[in-house]
Amino acid sequence: MSQILPKLTPEMLIPRMGEYLVQKGLITEMDLQKALAYQEEQISKGKQYVLGQALMDMKMLDRDSLDQVVTEQLIQLRSALQSSHRNLEQRVKERTSDLNEALQRLSELSQMKANFVANISHELRTPLTHVKGYLELLVTGSLGQISDDQRHALQVSQRATTKLESMIEDLIMFSLASRGEMSMKLDKVDIRRIVSLASSAAFNKAAERGVQVSANAPDNIPGVQADPEKIGWVLNQLLDNGIKFTPSGGSVVVTLKEEGNNLVLLSVTDTGIGIPQSRLKEVFEPFHQLDGSSTRHYGGTGLGLSLVRQIIEAHGSLLDVQSVEGKGSTFKFPLLAVRE
Repeated sequence: MSQILPKLTPEMLIPRMGEYLVQKGLITEMDLQKALAYQEEQISKGKQYVLGQALMDMKMLDRDSLDQVVTEQLIQLRSALQSSHRNLEQRVKERTSDLNEALQRLSELSQMKANFVANISHELRTPLTHVKGYLELLVTGSLGQISDDQRHALQVSQRATTKLESMIEDLIMFSLASRGEMSMKLDKVDIRRIVSLASSAAFNKAAERGVQVSANAPDNIPGVQADPEKIGWVLNQLLDNGIKFTPSGGSVVVTLKEEGNNLVLLSVTDTGIGIPQSRLKEVFEPFHQLDGSSTRHYGGTGLGLSLVRQIIEAHGSLLDVQSVEGKGSTFKFPLLAVRE
């Protein structure tokens, strides 16, 4: 059953009208109390009854005076609303200006960070090249004979410099991406070959950790449109992550699969520690580690997956991650198929 709404009157729009009538000297405080009591009495009988009607029925106020008061109050109300609106507009303008300034400052700080990362990375690369060169001369005996123990120590140092060089290259790539300067050289790419090379390159590291690496790349997989160097880097990074976070006895599998006639889906699945659902987005934040403690078990700069996503998106694709904590993760993305 529909509810019958009261008839709207101008008086309903006026708050505290009784007090205003008393202030104007049109009625006394005693008249107001009598009118309010009469209004409540009529309402208790089921009537829709307003104060102004009570005052007129009790001969305390005539219609012209009531209309005049209502008009005055409406004008005051409109003026107050207009003033409030102007104040609100001014506050919005001020907050918008403050926000624009903050965004501009944030953009400047981000640019400064990218420039700093780029500069320091290039400065680090030069002395590292010298260190690598002299280590190679020492290991090969070009600077004199060395003992087996010395050779072993030098080889450990070589592996460390290789890792450091990789980290520096990641920093340089990140700085380029941050400044929008990462170039893409898209071409038809034999994705099966890239998968094979990446899997082979990851074999030794996986074996050291007791992790099995395998590839599932059917012969009928077509070529894809991609930057071969960047996609190769992406695949190496995903494999490296999978191996890093998979305990001994686990596995990492690269899979290529056609999706329809136009796409090739590339996925990397591991049986590692997985990622909590509530923290999936965090893995793509630059310089961020889920385990941020000083004693964290897994190393790295925290740039890898951030760069992976940026490269994938630069190919016009999207990186999807599915993970179950304690059971493993799958990172996958589609690439455009290229057929003869």
